[in-house]
Amino acid sequence: MDSLPLWANASLIVVTFLFIALGAKTVVDSASALATRLGVSELILGLTVVAFGTSAPEFGVTIAAALKGRSAISVGNIVGSNIFNLGFILGGAALVKVIPTDRDLVWRDGVVLVGSTLVLVMLIGADLTLSHADGWILVSLLGAYLAYLWKVRRRDRPADVSERDPASMASKTRRGAAWRQIGALLVGLGVVGVSSHILVGSASVLARDFGVSEWVIAVTIVAAGTSVPELATSLAGVVRGHMAISAGNIIGSDIFNLLGVLGLAGILHTMHLEVPARDSLAALSGMAVLVLILMRSGWRLTRLEGFFLVLVGMLRWGLDFAMRSH
Repeated sequence: MDSLPLWANASLIVVTFLFIALGAKTVVDSASALATRLGVSELILGLTVVAFGTSAPEFGVTIAAALKGRSAISVGNIVGSNIFNLGFILGGAALVKVIPTDRDLVWRDGVVLVGSTLVLVMLIGADLTLSHADGWILVSLLGAYLAYLWKVRRRDRPADVSERDPASMASKTRRGAAWRQIGALLVGLGVVGVSSHILVGSASVLARDFGVSEWVIAVTIVAAGTSVPELATSLAGVVRGHMAISAGNIIGSDIFNLLGVLGLAGILHTMHLEVPARDSLAALSGMAVLVLILMRSGWRLTRLEGFFLVLVGMLRWGLDFAMRSH
């Protein structure tokens, strides 16, 4: 991408965002069609299959950047995406409709999110390095969390998607055999992977052309682009009344990003980060704790609380651009 003019790299970023969103949608649709056959609750579905699918863009960008040795983009994308998810997307969804929460979402999944964030901060530590050993620790924690979710997967069966909407389940069954859904899943992941590879290169060039650090581009522009699937899925969830999928998607996606995506990235390539990473990690920790408190307060996220989360997200964006430019 270095040989391309500025306008061409900017155009590539826009186009790759669209392809990433399209690929992620394919991943979510095909994965959801497979998951509904397992008879799990909507919350578990949102925390696992949907969260994994909507995290595909972050996975593609972060792994592609890690393999290229672009630590700032690799880690910055995850940190920025998680803040964007909790601020703009979860807050925006609450602005559309009040989101009810429950004990499982708060005390199990919310606490895991906060704990995962704090573990990442401790692992990176004062030397701003995410090592191979750190990566294995993160991936192991994700494995333990998923094993527990699988153990309780049939809790709250009345909320099961297939039971609440048998017509929808029948429609999905008619779309084709399981091998077609698996094929669509692989195609979607492939589109996300190729698009993410292009996005990393264009974003790096654009950062240099504008005199802005790769970390700033990663935690803002790239993070917003890779969060498009979470945005679409969560808004669709609240509009259609599937609140558990909407909230579970955001919390689960952030957990996947921290433990799974960053963990694998650390295993593949030791990350050496820039000094601004400390402030962004602190902001992410604060945002995770804030969301946990708001979800517990009244056991719902109100429109006012949603507006507050969006406002915090906007302020964080402004500070990143104001303080991190060269």
